[in-house]
Amino acid sequence: MRVVVDNVSKTYPDRRGASVTALNGVSVVAESEEFVALLGPSGCGKSTLLNLVAGLVMPTEGRVYFEGRRAPGRPITAMVFQEFALFPWRTVQGNVEFGLEETGVGPAARAGRARELVALAGLGGFETKYPHQLSGGMRQRVGIARALAVDPAVLLMDEPFSALDAQTRQLMQDELLGIWERGRKTILYVTHNIAEAVYMADRVIVLSRRPGRVLAEVPIALGRPRTAQMAGDAIFLEAADRIWALIRDQAREALRG
Repeated sequence: MRVVVDNVSKTYPDRRGASVTALNGVSVVAESEEFVALLGPSGCGKSTLLNLVAGLVMPTEGRVYFEGRRAPGRPITAMVFQEFALFPWRTVQGNVEFGLEETGVGPAARAGRARELVALAGLGGFETKYPHQLSGGMRQRVGIARALAVDPAVLLMDEPFSALDAQTRQLMQDELLGIWERGRKTILYVTHNIAEAVYMADRVIVLSRRPGRVLAEVPIALGRPRTAQMAGDAIFLEAADRIWALIRDQAREALRG
């Protein structure tokens, strides 16, 4: 599924009723099966852009649309949030089945589909565990499995690993890339971490400070599958340096307010 964000602007009212522009004239395309990272300084509108694609909010100007054939009963998008957002009263199996229940899938079919995704996420044997019995990385894998269970055409991820420690974060990046390699969905991935964006994405969209606009699109010419050793590759370092050069002044201005 191809995602097209066409000249989108988004304005919100602040607490005093004044207009605040979060995004201004943003145009972005994510090709079918492409892994695209959205990166920029705090408050640049990355999450707003993701919410627009998800249909959770509507643009003030412009439009968001999708190109490609959609299977009957298959949602266009599913979201994985920064917070684990699991139901504490449901087991791993129950959490992964939730979206399938909402779409009317029968008990036997949804149980089988959920078991497949639990195994794919490396959680086999934990089906009957509750969220409080899992590590942070395992809880986030449940969230990813739940999103994938409904077979969305586009997977939207809003800083899904930012709450994890550095070692778990690296492991989860590799887990996600492995899952993506096997399924090849279109992914829009919000992050504030330059190394993470370069390591995971085919292309990085760099946004300016608020109001967010596209500063540049940086292609990542690393091969796949990605490996940790690539962090020392000249292509990796050059892409990271280019992105940092683009957002350094923007980040400083954002800190000043």
